[in-house]
Amino acid sequence: MTLMAVPEFIARGDPVIERYMRDVDRSLLRRNLALTPQERLDQLQKLALFADELRRAGKSIRRDSSG
Repeated sequence: MTLMAVPEFIARGDPVIERYMRDVDRSLLRRNLALTPQERLDQLQKLALFADELRRAGKSIRRDSSG
């Protein structure tokens, strides 16, 4: 089995899994798996901070436009 290959017993004959696997960007999975656990946590923390920033901006826009 190669890296990121779907085991045959999972994908064989299951149209749902076959359909989803066509849309999986394996290069992103490989790139993430090449990171150390600490690097993955750092990325997750940056994503959480970005999500908080977007949430605050959305609240600010809604507050400013409602009054």
